[in-house]
Amino acid sequence: MSSDRRYLGLDVGEKRIGVAISSPGGVMALPLKTLEFSEPQEAVAAIAEIVRQQDIGRIVVGLPRSLSGEVGPQAVKVQEFAGLLSRATAVPIEFQDERFSTSSVERMMREAGARREKRRERRDAEAAAYILQGYLDGLPGNEDKPELESNIKNQNEK
Repeated sequence: MSSDRRYLGLDVGEKRIGVAISSPGGVMALPLKTLEFSEPQEAVAAIAEIVRQQDIGRIVVGLPRSLSGEVGPQAVKVQEFAGLLSRATAVPIEFQDERFSTSSVERMMREAGARREKRRERRDAEAAAYILQGYLDGLPGNEDKPELESNIKNQNEK
Protein backbone atom coordinates (compact mmCIF):
# COMPACT_ATOMS: atom_id res chain seq x y z
CA MET A 1 0.00 0.00 0.00
CA SER A 2 1.40 3.43 -0.87
CA SER A 3 2.37 5.52 2.14
CA ASP A 4 -0.14 8.30 1.43
CA ARG A 5 -3.23 6.05 1.25
CA ARG A 6 -5.41 5.75 4.29
CA TYR A 7 -6.86 2.91 6.31
CA LEU A 8 -10.54 2.64 7.19
CA GLY A 9 -11.61 1.02 10.47
CA LEU A 10 -15.06 -0.47 11.07
CA ASP A 11 -16.92 -1.54 14.18
CA VAL A 12 -19.79 -3.53 12.68
CA GLY A 13 -22.98 -3.93 14.70
CA GLU A 14 -26.51 -5.13 14.00
CA LYS A 15 -27.90 -1.71 13.06
CA ARG A 16 -24.93 0.66 13.26
CA ILE A 17 -21.37 0.71 12.01
CA GLY A 18 -18.72 2.90 13.57
CA VAL A 19 -16.32 4.25 10.97
CA ALA A 20 -12.81 5.58 11.58
CA ILE A 21 -10.09 6.75 9.22
CA SER A 22 -6.34 6.90 9.59
CA SER A 23 -4.14 9.90 9.07
CA PRO A 24 -2.26 9.80 5.76
CA GLY A 25 0.47 7.21 6.12
CA GLY A 26 -1.47 5.26 8.74
CA VAL A 27 -0.12 6.56 12.03
CA MET A 28 -3.20 7.78 13.90
CA ALA A 29 -6.83 6.63 13.82
CA LEU A 30 -9.60 9.21 14.01
CA PRO A 31 -13.33 8.59 14.43
CA LEU A 32 -15.22 9.58 11.28
CA LYS A 33 -18.92 8.76 11.67
CA THR A 34 -21.55 6.25 12.64
CA LEU A 35 -23.68 4.73 9.89
CA GLU A 36 -27.18 3.58 10.72
CA PHE A 37 -28.78 1.09 8.36
CA SER A 38 -31.64 -1.33 8.02
CA GLU A 39 -30.15 -3.48 5.23
CA PRO A 40 -26.46 -4.47 4.93
CA GLN A 41 -26.38 -3.29 1.30
CA GLU A 42 -27.12 0.28 2.49
CA ALA A 43 -24.05 0.18 4.71
CA VAL A 44 -21.91 -1.43 2.01
CA ALA A 45 -22.85 1.34 -0.46
CA ALA A 46 -22.08 4.08 2.08
CA ILE A 47 -18.72 2.54 3.00
CA ALA A 48 -17.81 1.99 -0.66
CA GLU A 49 -18.40 5.71 -1.24
CA ILE A 50 -16.12 6.61 1.69
CA VAL A 51 -13.46 4.26 0.31
CA ARG A 52 -13.64 5.99 -3.06
CA GLN A 53 -13.71 9.55 -1.71
CA GLN A 54 -10.91 9.07 0.84
CA ASP A 55 -8.55 6.94 -1.30
CA ILE A 56 -8.64 4.06 1.19
CA GLY A 57 -6.03 1.37 0.62
CA ARG A 58 -7.08 -1.13 3.28
CA ILE A 59 -10.12 -1.76 5.47
CA VAL A 60 -9.73 -3.06 9.03
CA VAL A 61 -12.85 -4.70 10.45
CA GLY A 62 -13.26 -5.43 14.14
CA LEU A 63 -13.94 -9.12 14.72
CA PRO A 64 -15.94 -9.80 17.89
CA ARG A 65 -14.37 -12.97 19.19
CA SER A 66 -15.55 -14.58 22.41
CA LEU A 67 -13.48 -14.24 25.57
CA SER A 68 -11.92 -17.62 24.78
CA GLY A 69 -10.92 -16.31 21.33
CA GLU A 70 -13.42 -18.37 19.38
CA VAL A 71 -15.50 -17.10 16.48
CA GLY A 72 -19.15 -16.97 17.52
CA PRO A 73 -22.41 -16.10 15.71
CA GLN A 74 -21.81 -12.32 15.70
CA ALA A 75 -18.29 -12.77 14.35
CA VAL A 76 -19.69 -14.93 11.53
CA LYS A 77 -22.14 -12.11 10.65
CA VAL A 78 -19.26 -9.63 10.62
CA GLN A 79 -17.25 -11.92 8.33
CA GLU A 80 -20.23 -12.22 5.98
CA PHE A 81 -20.60 -8.42 5.93
CA ALA A 82 -16.87 -8.09 5.17
CA GLY A 83 -17.37 -10.47 2.23
CA LEU A 84 -20.07 -8.17 0.80
CA LEU A 85 -17.81 -5.18 1.35
CA SER A 86 -14.86 -6.89 -0.30
CA ARG A 87 -16.86 -7.57 -3.45
CA ALA A 88 -18.13 -3.97 -3.54
CA THR A 89 -14.78 -2.23 -3.03
CA ALA A 90 -11.96 -4.52 -4.23
CA VAL A 91 -9.92 -3.12 -1.31
CA PRO A 92 -8.04 -5.58 0.93
CA ILE A 93 -9.83 -6.29 4.21
CA GLU A 94 -8.21 -7.47 7.41
CA PHE A 95 -9.76 -8.42 10.72
CA GLN A 96 -8.65 -7.07 14.08
CA ASP A 97 -9.68 -8.56 17.41
CA GLU A 98 -12.17 -6.15 18.94
CA ARG A 99 -12.67 -7.72 22.35
CA PHE A 100 -13.26 -5.01 24.96
CA SER A 101 -13.12 -2.18 22.39
CA THR A 102 -16.53 -0.69 23.23
CA SER A 103 -16.08 -0.99 26.99
CA SER A 104 -12.56 0.48 26.78
CA VAL A 105 -13.78 3.40 24.69
CA GLU A 106 -16.74 3.97 27.03
CA ARG A 107 -14.36 4.10 30.01
CA MET A 108 -11.96 6.51 28.25
CA MET A 109 -14.78 8.84 27.21
CA ARG A 110 -16.22 8.79 30.74
CA GLU A 111 -12.78 9.56 32.20
CA ALA A 112 -12.38 12.38 29.66
CA GLY A 113 -15.60 13.91 30.99
CA ALA A 114 -17.90 13.21 28.04
CA ARG A 115 -21.57 13.38 28.94
CA ARG A 116 -23.73 10.26 28.56
CA GLU A 117 -25.52 11.62 25.46
CA LYS A 118 -22.23 12.47 23.74
CA ARG A 119 -20.81 9.05 24.64
CA ARG A 120 -23.82 7.28 23.14
CA GLU A 121 -23.63 9.42 20.00
CA ARG A 122 -19.89 8.82 19.45
CA ARG A 123 -19.34 5.35 20.91
CA ASP A 124 -19.40 3.35 17.65
CA ALA A 125 -17.07 5.69 15.73
CA GLU A 126 -14.72 5.87 18.72
CA ALA A 127 -14.72 2.06 18.97
CA ALA A 128 -13.84 1.89 15.26
CA ALA A 129 -10.93 4.28 15.93
CA TYR A 130 -9.82 2.10 18.86
CA ILE A 131 -9.88 -1.02 16.65
CA LEU A 132 -8.06 0.74 13.81
CA GLN A 133 -5.44 2.21 16.17
CA GLY A 134 -4.73 -1.28 17.50
CA TYR A 135 -4.10 -2.44 13.96
CA LEU A 136 -1.95 0.60 13.09
CA ASP A 137 0.12 0.15 16.25
CA GLY A 138 1.14 -3.27 14.95
CA LEU A 139 2.46 -1.93 11.65
CA PRO A 140 6.21 -1.61 11.23
CA GLY A 141 7.46 1.93 11.92
CA ASN A 142 4.55 2.98 14.14
CA GLU A 143 6.32 2.57 17.47
CA ASP A 144 6.48 6.33 18.22
CA LYS A 145 2.94 7.53 17.67
CA PRO A 146 0.33 9.49 19.63
CA GLU A 147 -1.78 7.63 22.18
CA LEU A 148 -5.43 6.91 21.36
CA GLU A 149 -6.56 8.00 24.83
CA SER A 150 -5.30 11.53 24.15
CA ASN A 151 -7.12 11.50 20.79
CA ILE A 152 -10.40 10.63 22.53
CA LYS A 153 -9.85 13.34 25.14
CA ASN A 154 -9.15 15.92 22.45
CA GLN A 155 -12.24 14.86 20.46
CA ASN A 156 -14.46 15.16 23.54
CA GLU A 157 -13.25 18.69 24.25
CA LYS A 158 -14.73 19.87 20.94
